[in-house]
Amino acid sequence: MRRDGRLGVGIIGAGRVGPIVGAALAGAGHALTGITSGSDDERVSAILPGVPVLDALEVARRSELVIVAVPHSELPGLVSGLAELGAWQMGQLVLHTDPAYGIDVLRPAAEQGAIPLAVHPAIAFTGTSMDLRQLAASYAAVTAPGAVLPIAQALAVELGCEPIVVAEEDRAAYAEAIATAAEFSRQIVHQATGLLRGIGIENPGGYLSALVRSTVDHALAEASPTVILPPED
Repeated sequence: MRRDGRLGVGIIGAGRVGPIVGAALAGAGHALTGITSGSDDERVSAILPGVPVLDALEVARRSELVIVAVPHSELPGLVSGLAELGAWQMGQLVLHTDPAYGIDVLRPAAEQGAIPLAVHPAIAFTGTSMDLRQLAASYAAVTAPGAVLPIAQALAVELGCEPIVVAEEDRAAYAEAIATAAEFSRQIVHQATGLLRGIGIENPGGYLSALVRSTVDHALAEASPTVILPPED
């Protein structure tokens, strides 16, 4: 780690999440060392101008903090594969963004001296700069060894999120809650807009926008014991 607390940050994963996390950390003053190639390098270049495109091994070798933002099924193999190549370094921070995994999936990196962190920002990433505004109003699930938990929490704050500690054994339940909220909301909106489109209403998404947002806000307020709602008529 540098004296001023700023880190050289490398990103493995150029989908919707990795570039946005990188942009948020760059905005907090960290230096980006590189990012792996993806299916839309032009979009990534627009979000992270001037950041070199490197292979995963080189990203790991150059970076003090490695963000691993790859699909759920690819994460274990990627971490263990890089461990077999000797890529992980003593004292290096390795942070993944998957909701379902805690830090155990990073064990191969930890066995080589890296510090495992799991930070999942609870937003639906679009892969565009709009996500940066969403991060500023979101929470992040944080899992880390006790001694380095403050580091994970500080990184979540630098992303713009409020960190919430989730225990290793609770990550599966946490991931189920996230998936349920996301998929159920999406399915209900698709069903409702389909019905409106079927009766000739143009722009059904716009028509339902205020209703859906206000209903969800109301439901979220009801789920919070700290919020008192006025009685319904």
